[in-house]
Amino acid sequence: MLPIPAIQLNGTGTLGPYWTFYRAVAMAQLTEWLPTRPSVIADVSGGLAELRGRWSPQAAAGGHRVLEVHDFRTASSPGYQQLRETSSGVVRRVRADSLAFLPDACVDAVVAEERALSLELMTESAVEDIARILRPGGRLFTCVDSLVLGMAILAEQHYWAHLRHTQEVMLVPWPDGSITRCFSAGQLRELLTEAGLIVEWIRPRTVLSPSVVDHVLAVDELALDRLVRTELDTRQDEDDAIGIHLVASARRP
Repeated sequence: MLPIPAIQLNGTGTLGPYWTFYRAVAMAQLTEWLPTRPSVIADVSGGLAELRGRWSPQAAAGGHRVLEVHDFRTASSPGYQQLRETSSGVVRRVRADSLAFLPDACVDAVVAEERALSLELMTESAVEDIARILRPGGRLFTCVDSLVLGMAILAEQHYWAHLRHTQEVMLVPWPDGSITRCFSAGQLRELLTEAGLIVEWIRPRTVLSPSVVDHVLAVDELALDRLVRTELDTRQDEDDAIGIHLVASARRP
């Protein structure tokens, strides 16, 4: 899959159809992963302001109780409120700069979508906190920036001198001044296992390229469901993981 230009990573521009597909895949992946029984879930997906609040309602719709954690150092999302009732469950929203306020082994699952662990540069500490609050057998679902994306961002800016390596850690400066941490599949596995988690799988979020998706949807606007199913049925070996983002599932022993 070819890297996506950084200026189009906000879901706009010529890749609009691809991002419609991408978001549908992300929602389907989370639906497949969520516990089958009513559970307590912590959603730590900070991500982009306009996308916050997407994952908690999806989990609550499955009958789960969701604690949505927002970083108090960032601006509140529009319509922010402490308690939100949904059709099938409850989402409680809190603001904190870490998970230290939560006791050990208090949740059944953690969702760290929207590249939350890439945006948190002290990723090891964040993952250790996630492992701490998970109950035995509890699971983590996460999405991170890949090395493929990091190299594309650097190449696009002609800014290779800003590639920082600290014991194989890749920190990538973005055009907007932010910095994210990018991972290979092996680095992501190491991060999770060192926190005491057992990795169940690591995959690219999508393998279908924007050009393929755009071509299919241009021919048949109703093909979105088929494209999503094709993506979900594609299983790629971890060592060959490609794509701009990686998704992973891990559990606490």
